[in-house]
Amino acid sequence: MKKLCKISAAAVSLLCLIVMAAGCGTKAPKNDGKIKLCEVTHSVFYAPLYATIELGYFNDEGLDVELINGGGADKVMIAVITGEADIGFAGPEACIYTYLEGQKDYPKVFGQLTKRDGSFLIGRTDEEFRWENLAGKTILGGRKGGVPEMTLEYVLKQKGLQPGVDVTVDTSVQFDMMAGAFVGGTGDYVTMFEPTATETEAAHSGYVLASIGEESGEIPYTAFFARQSYLQDQESKVSRFTAALTKGMEWVSAHDAQEVAQIIRPQFPGTSVEVLANVVQRYKDIDAWNSDLCMQPESLDRLQAVMQEAGELKERVDFQKIVDNTWAEKARG
Repeated sequence: MKKLCKISAAAVSLLCLIVMAAGCGTKAPKNDGKIKLCEVTHSVFYAPLYATIELGYFNDEGLDVELINGGGADKVMIAVITGEADIGFAGPEACIYTYLEGQKDYPKVFGQLTKRDGSFLIGRTDEEFRWENLAGKTILGGRKGGVPEMTLEYVLKQKGLQPGVDVTVDTSVQFDMMAGAFVGGTGDYVTMFEPTATETEAAHSGYVLASIGEESGEIPYTAFFARQSYLQDQESKVSRFTAALTKGMEWVSAHDAQEVAQIIRPQFPGTSVEVLANVVQRYKDIDAWNSDLCMQPESLDRLQAVMQEAGELKERVDFQKIVDNTWAEKARG
């Protein structure tokens, strides 16, 4: 992972120079209301965010949120560091890596949305699944060093399977290309987010066998973060952003899967309400979402333990260094 981090840092440095040359040092107006939000992927796993958008809660706060699909946590982080995006939405491990790389204006987490892995293990047959079935097989697991891949390895070890010895975890396929690669014949198993997992099953191209998040337990899986300079310069905007999100999270918690599906349908135009409702219920069943946006120290400790066990983290980072709950606590009231 160290090699990957160095490559990422070099890429970030180059991109920063390019953007600065183009005038990225100019501060955006504080009250323009526009926010570029870069998400790691587009998934029903993030239903509270989409409900916030579709219910007009951002608009109520005077915000115009533009959603960009980053296609991976590393790409989201580069977008945030270079100013291509104002706020990133991805695994908080990206903030840990960036802090350890020595970025001066490194991003801080200001809100946590999901509290467990949202991916599902997909197989090629509708088998009576047992974890020992994975012995000698290959799983498409996502980018090495990303929380999805590390959580998968954590679960495999908990089930008595040593990655690289008993089972192969293929990290060569880009995150947003994994479903296509699996359907095309690569690997014996794959981890997928929703609604891709359910759609793959509906097409008889694969079958949902297990919830990775249900097996792993709670960890801070997906969070909102921004550069410290942005948090300082756009404090009002961040406050309104978290206030709107909190309303969206509360709404999803208080309504059933069918109602949530109806609201977020515009975000998934190619997916039926029935499929969306099934997926939302699946995430409600595994208790996927935080009750509020605050991240807890013990939660970050658990994530860093998973990272260390995966061999991706040599030293832990203090909670206060990369997390600021100021706005989340204010929104919670």
